[in-house]
Amino acid sequence: MPRFRSPLRGPWLTSVFGAVLLAALPLVVITGLLDYVAYGAGQSIPGDVGWLHLPAFDWPTRPSWLFRLTQGLHVGLGLIVVPVVLAKLWSVIPKLFEWPPARTPAKLLERASLLLLVGSILFEIVTGLLNIQYDYVFGFSFYTGHYLGAWVFIAAFVAHVALKLPTMLRSLRTRSLRAELRTPLAETRPEEPDGEIGLVPTDPAPPTMSRRGALALVGGGVVFVAALTAGQTIGGPLRPLALLLPRSRTPGGEPANNYPVNRTAAAATIDPAATGAAWRLDLTGGPAAQRLDRAMLLAGSESLPLHTATLPIACVEGWSTVQTWTGVRLRDLAALAGVPNPGSAFVDSLDPGPFGRVTLTGGQVVDPDALLALQVNGADLSPDHGFPARVIVPALPGVHCTKWVRSINFRAA
Repeated sequence: MPRFRSPLRGPWLTSVFGAVLLAALPLVVITGLLDYVAYGAGQSIPGDVGWLHLPAFDWPTRPSWLFRLTQGLHVGLGLIVVPVVLAKLWSVIPKLFEWPPARTPAKLLERASLLLLVGSILFEIVTGLLNIQYDYVFGFSFYTGHYLGAWVFIAAFVAHVALKLPTMLRSLRTRSLRAELRTPLAETRPEEPDGEIGLVPTDPAPPTMSRRGALALVGGGVVFVAALTAGQTIGGPLRPLALLLPRSRTPGGEPANNYPVNRTAAAATIDPAATGAAWRLDLTGGPAAQRLDRAMLLAGSESLPLHTATLPIACVEGWSTVQTWTGVRLRDLAALAGVPNPGSAFVDSLDPGPFGRVTLTGGQVVDPDALLALQVNGADLSPDHGFPARVIVPALPGVHCTKWVRSINFRAA
């Protein structure tokens, strides 16, 4: 087409971008699906997805950084590949305007898979970025839309790979990557005519950039996005650079509680009077129901010894942090309530919202580092971080590390 005359376009450059995405996108998909499973049976969002519901299994508590890894990879890698996705779309844009759209059933299938692939990956990128910023301008449930969109993408991606993988492999063999990286602008030439593939322009314009320049531009974009993203998960000196996740850069507050907050006490409509001296923790489910105040939990008795553990907490938006938590073990609370062998536990919170309660598996309850945390880094939890008590369980999604806990119902195995 006359307006698509870049001499850089062709099967080889498109295949280079495609090979990168072929390696990266399955990892983004797999980690996203694992994160869906991590929410637990009956608690995954969205819940009613029919035959698209994944098989449930008890999400492990070890290694403690498991959810931090899967969610960090899903969000971080998903952001990092955006420059490659855009470059790949630029390289194939003539195909999107091809007319007639299909001459044979095989071409029709290829065209349909391409349109679904482009539409679904742009949908996943846009909704994911908006979710990171808590900006739900699209007016529907992010969880439902993103999950169903992922399955559309998976189907289109598999079909597209099946159709185009042989072409990609043949195209990659037509040129040497090492040679292209040594080719300057003055020696840059269009690829050979590609017949029915239709990416090489019939009347190419003079080059304004070499292929190595194009690859450097895209690679630079990847490095730039990585620098703005990695700090959300890795922390350390990269944390202030996490501009794409503003909650993870400068949380503020006292030093002990200086880590990200997704939902403040005010946003959760927590009544300060309910978390003050009148607060009590109810333990139920066994023959020895208990009602404890915070002083009793902090006393460190023989039946409820205090325990300290350094554990990460990771959120679906991609940020994570590692803090040192002090509290009482959930398994000790279960034993005190008369459930020495808990099969699960239902945690209820003062938060009236949808994330104010969670069901923990037996393995999560009995983990030696699973806590009802009362303090962090040697100081009391702040109101925004769940004072007077919150759940902290190794490898548990952050949204299920319930804050402002008021009762736990233990169920025998």
